Amino acid sequence: MASVLFDQVSVEFPIYSASTRSFRNRLLRAATGGQLGKDPHGHMSVRALHGLSFALKDGDRVGLIGNNGAGKSTLLRILNRVYEPSSGTALIRGETGSLIDVSLGIDPEATGRENIYLRGTLLGLHRRQLDQRMDEIIAFTELGDFVDLPLRTYSTGMHMRLAFAVSTLMEPQILLMDEWLSVGDESFKAKAEKRVNDMVQKTNILVIATHSEGLVRRLCNRVLWLEHGQIRMDGDQASIADAYFGVSTRNKA
Repeated sequence: MASVLFDQVSVEFPIYSASTRSFRNRLLRAATGGQLGKDPHGHMSVRALHGLSFALKDGDRVGLIGNNGAGKSTLLRILNRVYEPSSGTALIRGETGSLIDVSLGIDPEATGRENIYLRGTLLGLHRRQLDQRMDEIIAFTELGDFVDLPLRTYSTGMHMRLAFAVSTLMEPQILLMDEWLSVGDESFKAKAEKRVNDMVQKTNILVIATHSEGLVRRLCNRVLWLEHGQIRMDGDQASIADAYFGVSTRNKA
């Protein structure tokens, strides 16, 4: 079983030597939706999240929506244990896995095969596991003999196919995504789509940050709408999607 419990979680980032930069402070205040302030010691800080409280359980497929700067990426990083809350409590039970930066740890001077071991190790996979699945990975990437050449000789598409193939080996209990992951040409996209769908089906909890109305309605059963680092609405997919995307459409008119 996997679960997530947030109790009044806030995240603030200090801005050092900011007290004398009044013009820059005004720009920062505008860019952060007015979430620029001072801590109890008078130091400048940006509040990325403020007072988030919610719980996730097995079977939740959660869409994170909101304008750029609403706090979606910060929330994903807390769930992935990259950030710690500045205040409040975040209890995350279960192994987390991220499809946000699939190229993390890739070395352009190493061969494709060597990069499979490098990236796989970063994902927590043992060499024995990678050895057992090496032929499968190479076949999936369609790299052929290129797998033993340095990555710097690859095209962008070849690079992404390799990174994608290794990143989707994991089977986390909590899967985190920033938009739907799609790589390669049209023939490869079909395989990639099926592989991601299989990951989503197997995971206990999915949290995906997206601007896509279609993706929210197709994939999610629950939606968190963030605004200025706070939860504006939290509920079932249909009602929150209707409220958010209806507002977005009217604002564009």
